[in-house]
Amino acid sequence: MTRPVFVPLPLLHRSDPVKQTIGYVTLVVRDYDEAIGFYVGKLGFTLVEDTYVEAQDKRWVLVAPPGSTETKILLARAVGPEQASRVGNQAGGRVFLFLHTDDFWRDFEAFRARGVLLVREPKRESYGTVAVFEDLYGNLWDLLQLESGPPPSDPAGGAGHS
Repeated sequence: MTRPVFVPLPLLHRSDPVKQTIGYVTLVVRDYDEAIGFYVGKLGFTLVEDTYVEAQDKRWVLVAPPGSTETKILLARAVGPEQASRVGNQAGGRVFLFLHTDDFWRDFEAFRARGVLLVREPKRESYGTVAVFEDLYGNLWDLLQLESGPPPSDPAGGAGHS
């Protein structure tokens, strides 16, 4: 099997810097309200938007960690068996999302007190302090406080995460 060849696009010659961000990451969930309960109630996220979309009989639900200004999580209710099969396994058993924090121990203790399932104990790594927790469906997350230097190119691989 031959691998596709990566051909970079020519760089745009612009005087103003390009800024792009990830706006939303879709997380497939069983139920909007139970997902909101977990992300807002247990993780302390902010409910940014919860709007019913009548034409599609769905809700547009956005949540974000406290202090987050750019990337948000879109909680999308699974429709049909194929989407339902992805609930809780969006990354094939690997850590799916990395929640950065400015105070690891504050958040770690708050998660433990609220009953968040911690599946790997805190560990000090060269790039920071990390612990792994599960969301309500079983997706794995890193709670991570980075050191001041740049993180490794693959923190999940370097820390031995699945």
